[in-house]
Amino acid sequence: MQAIGLRPKVQVSADGSGVVGHAGARLLAELADATGLTAAYSAALGPLRPRGTGHDPGRIAADLAVMLADGGEAIADLAVLRDQAGVFGPIASTPTAWRLLADVDETALASLASARAQAREVAWLQAAETGSGIPAVKAGGRELPGLVLDLDATLVTCHSEKEQAAPTYKGGFGFHPLLCFLANTGEALSGLLRPGNAGANTATDHITVLDQALAQIPDAHRHGTDILIRTDSAGSAKVFLAHIRALRKQGVRTFFSVGYAITEPLRRAVRAMPAPLWHPALNQDGTLRDGAEVAELTGMVDLTGYPTGTRIIVRRERPHPGAQLSLFDQDEGLRHQVLLTDTPYSGGGSAQFLEVRHRGHAAVEDHIRCGKTTGFGRFPSRDFGVNTVWLELSLAAIDLLAWMRVLLLDGELATAEPKKLRYRLLHVAARLTRGGRRLRLRISATWPWSHELATAFHRLAALPRPPT
Repeated sequence: MQAIGLRPKVQVSADGSGVVGHAGARLLAELADATGLTAAYSAALGPLRPRGTGHDPGRIAADLAVMLADGGEAIADLAVLRDQAGVFGPIASTPTAWRLLADVDETALASLASARAQAREVAWLQAAETGSGIPAVKAGGRELPGLVLDLDATLVTCHSEKEQAAPTYKGGFGFHPLLCFLANTGEALSGLLRPGNAGANTATDHITVLDQALAQIPDAHRHGTDILIRTDSAGSAKVFLAHIRALRKQGVRTFFSVGYAITEPLRRAVRAMPAPLWHPALNQDGTLRDGAEVAELTGMVDLTGYPTGTRIIVRRERPHPGAQLSLFDQDEGLRHQVLLTDTPYSGGGSAQFLEVRHRGHAAVEDHIRCGKTTGFGRFPSRDFGVNTVWLELSLAAIDLLAWMRVLLLDGELATAEPKKLRYRLLHVAARLTRGGRRLRLRISATWPWSHELATAFHRLAALPRPPT
């Protein structure tokens, strides 16, 4: 039997100097400066700075966003940045950060969102100038034109009494935020913090979140670019779809692809559909999906009240183990899912393509899961207003990670989730040295991703900066 090698013996003491942890998070802090986010926050929150003294409120907000992007879960986690002033500079104390969050009212919150939109425009211009650009969403082996917005709600559990926290439809207790992500990059465009008992299919909330998301898109992309809005069946309200169609009058080329509840008239239409009109469904890479078929039911189901040109498409397939089936699905032995879309027949693609395009909406669940590790999975305060600001800063943190992937990273890291980015890049340790009037951050040469991190810093330094 081969002997197991012993680990080298070490003695541990807490008296080290010149060594810093989370050194890669400096990349996020500099990216916030390079995109103008820190400066825009500073301008937005300038009125909250008493007599021009103390910490800049905008810098505090940017530091909180960096901390959340780095994986912090509470305001006290700012200590990770604060205690390494050699890398991150002066960082506000926990009480100071608390006071800032409490002082942000609705007007200041709107200013924060506007500041994030300004930074997004800079980031997208930087992506265009460096040649990467905004990537296209792929579905069915094809690239989708324009931008794709995914709206979805999620439940966030609260373990203590908090203002407007309420019982949820799943028997829990907490909040029920509604969010919008840009599928092209994973950016978090907008979010609305709601009580736990808020309705999933509230058209007013969907309209609010969509309008806020569209306001985040730079003018050059918001006008003249196709924008597809995808939701599950909670977004199939006629009022919401009418709003999407009405946006075209404002020069915004919006289209929808939303889930639809299976009703009795729809069941009759599915049963009446002739076998030759069912076609094989597609996988996301364009190959045929085993055991799944697609058919178009337009004209067979009454869609009175929906926007002109609305189409209805159904997919049926053998259920996977553990799938939740309705009584209709159990009777048929197949799982059925239905969508509505106003993508026209001409140039819009077949029903097979439109169905697989809509199925890509499921990726929003990954964005939400990652978002919950980037701030909005845990709200820090009993005060609803403070938690609303926390959500906005969480969206900014998600944006910083998305911009980092688009602007600074290659290969698998350019599509990596926050957990991988933190483990490989952001949480790396380094040595801080001074020499030749320069401050150097020395990453260990043996770190497996030292080259990728150093390259990211070099690319960041080369980014064109917004005018000051």
